[in-house]
Amino acid sequence: MNNENNQRAIKWLSWAHFTNDIYTGFVNPIMPFISAKIGISMAVATVVLSISNIFSSLLQPIFGFFADNMLKRAFIFWGLILTSVFIPMIPLSKNVFFLILFIILGCLGSSFYHPQSSGFVNRFAGTDDKGARQMGKFISMGSIGFALGPLVAMYITKHDMTKMPITSLFGVVLACFMFAYVPKLSNLYPKPKQIEFKSTFIDILSNKVMNNLMVISMMKSLITTSCCTLLPFLWRNEMHYSPLRIGIALSLFVLAGGIGSMVSRSIEVSWGTKRLLYFSMIATLPMIVIFHLTYQTHPVVSLITFVIIGFTTMLAQPVTMVMAQKTLPQYKSIVAGFINGFAWGVVAIALSVIGISAQHFGITNVLMVLSLLPAVSSYIIRYLPDENQQSV
Repeated sequence: MNNENNQRAIKWLSWAHFTNDIYTGFVNPIMPFISAKIGISMAVATVVLSISNIFSSLLQPIFGFFADNMLKRAFIFWGLILTSVFIPMIPLSKNVFFLILFIILGCLGSSFYHPQSSGFVNRFAGTDDKGARQMGKFISMGSIGFALGPLVAMYITKHDMTKMPITSLFGVVLACFMFAYVPKLSNLYPKPKQIEFKSTFIDILSNKVMNNLMVISMMKSLITTSCCTLLPFLWRNEMHYSPLRIGIALSLFVLAGGIGSMVSRSIEVSWGTKRLLYFSMIATLPMIVIFHLTYQTHPVVSLITFVIIGFTTMLAQPVTMVMAQKTLPQYKSIVAGFINGFAWGVVAIALSVIGISAQHFGITNVLMVLSLLPAVSSYIIRYLPDENQQSV
């Protein structure tokens, strides 16, 4: 497959990533309004959001295993279909049962899509410096899509939430185009050597570098997931912000994260991998404190701080992804599932407890405690290999 075709495939995969994450970006901002509509508390709503994160993230390594064992494109196609059809149906929920059903089906689509598409991008882009930049662009497209999701969702919510299913058409059409233009790998590569489930997961989970990278990814997702889940409730219930204002705030946060992903490789070259990771892990703590001190008296300052948190936290994402795939190059999609999915899923399990704690002790108080964890756990960065020590 020549370089031009590689680039075309990466572009289609990136646009599909952008689209998939627009839909997943609908969920957090509309949840306070869905909760009010069907009569559930913030604690119950965070349990539902925990379920959404589990199905969109925790299962990704398993789907990555199947993706690495075959050269089919089924996951990237059907994943986008499921996400684009069922997540926009969430506002039609008349009770918690339908809410959970639509969330599970929609989030399963996202869990299908991410590990296989990340593995494809790694295959098409290669593992050199250019490949790292391509991975950064692919990740940033998802982040930008996730940033636009709240704006789209809040615009529709302001007028009529029940019209949201109309947006499904865009995702379905794009899935068909992607399936037409992303090449069939079976025509380009020999059938992959079949890998065994148990030994594969033992290999991955017993690798010390991989374990450290997963902890870093978990700490990143702890901050981003907690902020995006809890702060819409703070802004709606305490600050009485409009749906559009909440959507803009979340969009700026995730957009800043997308920019962080895009420039990550350039900063890594300038600072070095470990310095970038230390900064990303530690800088969140003082910024969450600033947000706590200013959100009532200086809301503009708190918003700027919130946006900077998104940027600094997501700086680490492409770095950890590329380092993990270099560490275990034989498991590209599975590794992507662990870094991009499993880490988020582990945090999602704790999200319901975080929501209950926030309801009792205050949202910003809980966020300040949570921000201590990345700062404290940043000591593991010293045990990561230098870039020139990694196997490629």
